[in-house]
Amino acid sequence: MDAMSELSPRDRLIVGLDVSSRAEAEAIVVELGDAVGFYKIGYQLGFAGGLPLVGELARMGKKVFLDLKLLDIANTVEKGVESIAGLGAAMTTVHAYPQAMRAAARAAQGTGLVVLGVTVLTSLADEDIREAGYGGGVSDLVELRARQAAEAGIGGIVASAQEAPLVRPLLRPDMALVTPGIRPAGAQAGDQKRVVAPAEALRGGASHLVVARPIIAAPDRLGAARAILAEMQAA
Repeated sequence: MDAMSELSPRDRLIVGLDVSSRAEAEAIVVELGDAVGFYKIGYQLGFAGGLPLVGELARMGKKVFLDLKLLDIANTVEKGVESIAGLGAAMTTVHAYPQAMRAAARAAQGTGLVVLGVTVLTSLADEDIREAGYGGGVSDLVELRARQAAEAGIGGIVASAQEAPLVRPLLRPDMALVTPGIRPAGAQAGDQKRVVAPAEALRGGASHLVVARPIIAAPDRLGAARAILAEMQAA
């Protein structure tokens, strides 16, 4: 049995701190308490003074997914990932271009930082891919980038749970498959186009689920988190 299959629902649930102030993020962490052990910090919070939270949450025993989706020349990506590792993040992202992924893999080696290649954003559909100049559809591009991520030696990928059954066999057993766009029963899709329920995502091969609005915008955040964890446990 590989390490990914042994993760508990608490290890697999990543709550997105998609808020615009450090104070609001800290309040959410306090409210969720021990129920949640993994948080995502992206552009919205990171550029609003949230980067120091990476180290603070790590010192509290929480894991942090710093979702910055790096893409630049190889040296710049490599140095950026080195800095992210120094912050204490457990996961980070680069766009899944082979050169960027290879540079990130070099920087993360020996640090414990898991680098994820972002395949295709979950807000995009086939027509968006064609508009951007790619041939084929979403699933074709996700499959190509999953293969390239495995070859580059990074720690995992980010993909919609709709593509999880397609790409899981293409990854090494130790690679993470992190799926945003997770919506529990009754939740609205928002600006996401490729959404999946928590249980379905896990059954499809996802190792980690990123959930933001269904928890942080809920009147009872702790109750919402516990409901999703229960659905994950049932799967």
